Amino acid sequence: MANALPSQAEGRALTDGNRFRMLDAAAAAALRHLPATLAILGCILLWQLVVWGFSVPTFMAPGPVDVIKAFGENGGILWTNFWPTLMEAFLGFVFGNVIAVLLAVWFVYSPLAERAFYPIAVIIKSIPIIALAPILVLLVGNGIAPKIIIAGLICFFPTLVNMVQGLKSASPAMIDLMRVLSASNSEIFWKVRLPSSLPFLFAALKIAATSSVMGAIVAEWIGSSYGLGALIIEATYNFRSPLLYATVVIAASLAVVLFFAVSFAESKIVRWKPTTDH
Repeated sequence: MANALPSQAEGRALTDGNRFRMLDAAAAAALRHLPATLAILGCILLWQLVVWGFSVPTFMAPGPVDVIKAFGENGGILWTNFWPTLMEAFLGFVFGNVIAVLLAVWFVYSPLAERAFYPIAVIIKSIPIIALAPILVLLVGNGIAPKIIIAGLICFFPTLVNMVQGLKSASPAMIDLMRVLSASNSEIFWKVRLPSSLPFLFAALKIAATSSVMGAIVAEWIGSSYGLGALIIEATYNFRSPLLYATVVIAASLAVVLFFAVSFAESKIVRWKPTTDH
């Protein structure tokens, strides 16, 4: 019994210590994001004051209060159109980045393939997405497929470029050491090249996370009857400015959430980053 009491006290002390560490971490995170939070709130307040001060008509530029009311009045419509855009952006993000990573690995191990196909990737990237969307609609129909393809194409090129650079950034001395130790190409890839490329990869994934939402919305502008992009077009043509702004806020929020999701994954996966010389 005497031994049990100290162990219980130690357990309580350990729990309290963990709780205090979590509170300290939360307070530090809040302080770190305080300037950005205050800046956003200040911009929203300035926006509302400008709308009130200059008596701007609601159909031209609704204030934040009108936008908040639009969320309450059109919550069902916004929620219904949110899910198709999320699915298109997510699938485009996954497929576009997976194909880009596989091609990057091929290019690094086959210089001939890089010389042959890298220019084609550059040419595809140079085509405006708004011009490519109708072509894809004609080729694969007006369903979800062209939206996913467009979202994937927007994600594809930054990841391809960064991944090729990251795989090539592996230390030549480390690669030579692995070869001296009779390591196979697959062992060199998994233990040297891939870890070296992860910072480059996640830098591209952060861009792709936000770009995939933009790609899905642009694709929905071309003959779609669902999704946030179609809702933006419908609200614009009918001068429903509060609904338009509410839709834009949801689209931007989705992009921000995906960005922070990638950042969180990076913090858990990437334990080493290359140092920069100044």
